[in-house]
Amino acid sequence: MNYEEKIDVLDKGFVTLVESTPNADLLSVNAARVSFGKKKTKITKGDEKLIQYLIKHHHDSPFRHSHITFRIKAPEFIMRQWYKHVVGISYSDGKGMREIDHGWNEISGRYVEYEDEFYYPEKFRKQSEDNKQATINESIDKEDEAREVFKKSVKSSYESYKNLLEMGVGKEIARSVLPLNFYTEVVWTASLQALLNFITLRSHEGSQYEISLYAEAIKELVRKVAPVTLKAWEDANR
Repeated sequence: MNYEEKIDVLDKGFVTLVESTPNADLLSVNAARVSFGKKKTKITKGDEKLIQYLIKHHHDSPFRHSHITFRIKAPEFIMRQWYKHVVGISYSDGKGMREIDHGWNEISGRYVEYEDEFYYPEKFRKQSEDNKQATINESIDKEDEAREVFKKSVKSSYESYKNLLEMGVGKEIARSVLPLNFYTEVVWTASLQALLNFITLRSHEGSQYEISLYAEAIKELVRKVAPVTLKAWEDANR
């Protein structure tokens, strides 16, 4: 099923629902019921209870059969976290098993010149005192000064990138001076199981604020594809 439905995230980012496996909820039900040789043609109340049971008891395999494709625009430092959630695929070419690329394709700075698009935080959050990897939802005292330092660094890095290109330096080398807040775009395909895992982990209170906004966008788009499954997940995580 084709969608092209978009949710804006952060200052310049977005998540677009591109396409999905049809009838994702029904496919999961039939994957579960095949153990008993059963098959349904439409979702019933009993099937909704079955999905709730599967979610509650972490019987995840039936949710591997549906896949959803997104186009995502996000800062590179978010994509580095996101990349942990890609799903590998194996195939046989007659010479043994081989790993092929997972459902993740990204704009390449080897082919294209990056535009002047960078993420600028609305708030410069303080470092958490009891969590080494996290911040707290409180601005530092010298926020205006920090914002100027941040902007100046980004501007200098991008100018250096452009200067290197003008000198004839190859794009694959020049891009290495860019900071991690530059925007990139990927196409990501994941199973419903993987998406529920992504939403669970990246909606957690310990997750970075920026990626949690993307998790919320993914959740709302999954709702359009698998509403029964998403509701069961929400009920189980209340």
